[in-house]
Amino acid sequence: MRFADKTCTEFVDILSTKSAVPGGGGAAALTGAIGVALGSMVCNLTIGKRKYAEYEDRVKSILERAKELERDLIKMIDDDAECFLPLSKAYGMKSHTEEEKKLKEETLERALKDACGVPIQIVKTAYEAIKLHEELVDIGSRLAISDVGVGVQCLRAALISGQLNVLININSIKDEQYIKEVKKQTENLVKDGIEIADTVYKKVEDVIMK
Repeated sequence: MRFADKTCTEFVDILSTKSAVPGGGGAAALTGAIGVALGSMVCNLTIGKRKYAEYEDRVKSILERAKELERDLIKMIDDDAECFLPLSKAYGMKSHTEEEKKLKEETLERALKDACGVPIQIVKTAYEAIKLHEELVDIGSRLAISDVGVGVQCLRAALISGQLNVLININSIKDEQYIKEVKKQTENLVKDGIEIADTVYKKVEDVIMK
């Protein structure tokens, strides 16, 4: 059974053990999926309401994309585990002789790069989902505005958590060009995503506190 198919209780129980997987990457993907799902819920609570009829097409478009992102993030829970296991095994390789050291170093380099793949996608996907919430906060049902806030905070956490999983891997990678490319792909998304998420959350607070 996939980790994504576990019950909430089962997943949390496994996460709390010393098992190599699931770990922070899987937790980040699940948190992001929950955040997107909350946005989808707000869309569904908005569609069909006369008060928001002028935004219906936009909300439907947001919902369609949100469901795609939600599925992607759910898949990343197990994708991350699959990529991390080879890295876990590589760390346990023998390194007594020069040949063994060289093989371990080469294997680790490949495994570290592979382990970066899913967290990079988590960052990109969480950022896109935050952008959807940025649009939704102004046109979604006011009755569910708090769920936009909770959703964007989950996505903010997923964004940062994905980046942490990238950073811990690239810190051990020796390929400088690869490191430069990864940072180029993620650093601005994280910076901008945090700013957008904070702005969306402030808007939610302002509506609630009126």
